[in-house]
Formats: sequence, structure tokens, C-alpha cells
Amino acid sequence: MREIWMLINQMSPYLLLGFGFAGLLHAFVPAVLYRRYLGGNDFRSVLWAAMIGVPLPLCSCGVIPTAMSLRKEGASKGATTSFLIATPQTGVDSILATASLLGVPFAILRPVAALVTSLVGGEMVNFANRNQPSENVSQQVEQSVEKLSFTQRLMVALRYGYVDMVQDIGRWLVMGLIIAALITVLVPDDFFLRFADTPMIGMLLMIAISIPMYVCATGSIPIAVALMLKGITPGAALVLLMAGPACNMASILVIRKVLGKKTLWFYLLSITLGAIVFGLGIDYLLPREWFTSHLTQSHACCHEAPAFFNVVCSIVLGALLVYALIKRLIPTKNNHTMEKRLFKVEGMMCNHCRANVEKALQQLEGVTSVEVDLTAGTAAIEGSVSDEEVINSITGIGYSATKLLN
Repeated sequence: MREIWMLINQMSPYLLLGFGFAGLLHAFVPAVLYRRYLGGNDFRSVLWAAMIGVPLPLCSCGVIPTAMSLRKEGASKGATTSFLIATPQTGVDSILATASLLGVPFAILRPVAALVTSLVGGEMVNFANRNQPSENVSQQVEQSVEKLSFTQRLMVALRYGYVDMVQDIGRWLVMGLIIAALITVLVPDDFFLRFADTPMIGMLLMIAISIPMYVCATGSIPIAVALMLKGITPGAALVLLMAGPACNMASILVIRKVLGKKTLWFYLLSITLGAIVFGLGIDYLLPREWFTSHLTQSHACCHEAPAFFNVVCSIVLGALLVYALIKRLIPTKNNHTMEKRLFKVEGMMCNHCRANVEKALQQLEGVTSVEVDLTAGTAAIEGSVSDEEVINSITGIGYSATKLLN
């Protein structure tokens, strides 16, 4: 418990600052800018997708419907793949948290690695689809956002950053801390030392563990810290930080369904090779002290009393996590009338998922009312739209849906 408490104290100020930045990006950067430059099978679209995705604070479940929405509105397969690779690996919140626990070199390398791997993956997909015609990106502006005043947008930013986003990644952050504690207690101190002379084996082990599992960019940080304290190399830790957030079984299944098998293979290949190349670069080309000195200092701080400011930040973070848990466990009370039809939506894992389903349904002609409940996993529809159109709209952004009897 002491290790977990010290990790929280070190991370909490940066996490709170990162959540704030995330809210500002969400509220003040028009969503249309995320779509305008992503059409066409060229390097420009791939670059724009990567540059947009790197700072965007979306987890690897939230990025799936966002990317599918971009694809539906005209983004090329290459740009969509680039966005899928770059976005979940890092974000403003995880960059700040990485700097706090693993040091500035790690915090710089994470977005650089995410950018490079996304460019490579997107260009490979573009090359494979070079003979297909370019698609035009929708220029539709989200009027609901455009009409908000500065104060209203600021309130949206605060709610998104400190309520919705905490609710989305909070459980994964807590799971990361628990896993880190279990590693610290259960893994022998010399377990990973046997791979010290063969970093490649440790990296392959990290790839095998990371690709199928779900872990967010922020939640992967305490796991990497615990593994490095047990002897794993900085390069292998970077492999975990890259491959863990970038990929999971949910994203694999959705990409295969929507973008095809060929795109899926390029997606996995770019993540795997990119993580290993950057990991080997850290272990063989850069001074090890860059990546271990801060870790050693942070671990030594576990024997010192935390600063008062850090304790206050930890208490605030804890209160936000508890509120997010309560909010997630208590379903929204929807007043369903007899005219409303209820659909079960499988695959929603966060507020990004809920927002994307809600947006897709609101755009259907004939829809007069939409209520999407993340906790219950349902969507209540009112209007003249057909059941088939509703189901097709939901499945078109990567989820599955079935009609429920009222």
C-alpha cells in the first residue's frame, strides 16, 4: 500500500493538470478540424491524423468509435490507421504523468515514438490502397458546439476533463496501480535480471503481454515503473508503454471488421516493429542513466514524507475517482415513453463511446430524441426512423446492436 500511495502522490498533480488540458482541447478545438484534412491516400492526410492524435487524450477504447466516425465521414484508410496508432499511445495527461514518474526523456520519447509508428503504419496502408480513389471529407460543422459561449465552453471543459475523462480512465488507472503493487510484491527482484543481457527477449515478452490486453496510456505508467524496479530494461518498458495502450483485442476485432484484414496486419506490424525498434534504440544507443536516474530518485522518495501539495492533489484525485465510480454504477434514469424504442448496444466502454453512438443516431433522418445510457448499455430512440437504420448506424461505427422489447 505504501508503494501505491507514493505513486499516487507523484502522479496526482500531473494527472489533474493533464485532465484540465484534455478538457480544454475537447471544448475549444472544433471537431471539424479533426476531419477536414484527413481525406485522400497521401502522406498529408496521414501526417495530419498523427499530429491530431498524439496530443488527443483518448484511450484505446474511446479511439475506436472516434476513428470509425472519421472513416465514415471520409477519412482515408491510411489516415484512420495513423489516428488509431498515434492517439491511444499518448496524450497530454499521460505525457505529464510520464514525466513525473519516469522522467523527461521517457516523456519526450513516447509522443515521438507514437508519431513515427503512426506515420509508418498509415503510409503502409496508403501504399496498399494507392489505386483506390480518394474520398472527400465531410465539411459539416457541429452547430451545437459553435453556439456555446466562452463560459459555457469552459464549463464543458471542466466537466469533460474532471468528470467524463476520470470516469473513462479511472478504473484503468486504479488497475494499473494495483498491478504495479502486485508486481512489486510478487515478482522476485532478480526475475527480469536474467534478460538484462538479452533485451530482445524481454521486449518480445512485453509484446506478447501487451498487444491483447487493455491498458490506457496513463495506467501503463505505474506498471512500467514496477517492472523497471524489478530489473526490466528501459527499452522493454517503452515497448509496454507503446504496445499496451496502442492495441487490444477490441481494437483488433473492430479494425478487421471495418478496415479489413490487410489494414489490420499493417496496423499490428507497425506497432510491433515500431515498439521493438525504439526499445532497442533506448537500450543500445542512449545512455541508460537518462531513463533510470529519475526512477531511482522517485523510488528513494518512497521513504520520505510527500509534500503537502501532492497530498492535497491526491485527495482531490481520489474524490474524483470515487465520484466517477458512483456515477458509473448508478444508471441514468431515463423516462422512456411508449413511443420510444430501446436498443441494446454492445461494446460501449467509455463516455467517448456513448457520445459517438449518440451523435450517430442524432444524425439519422426522422430521429427526434436519443438517450444513450453507458452504464446500462442501451439507446432509447424516438422518431420515425426504422429499426434497421438504427442498427446499421450503430454497427457502422464499430458496435453491435439489437432491438429490445419495451
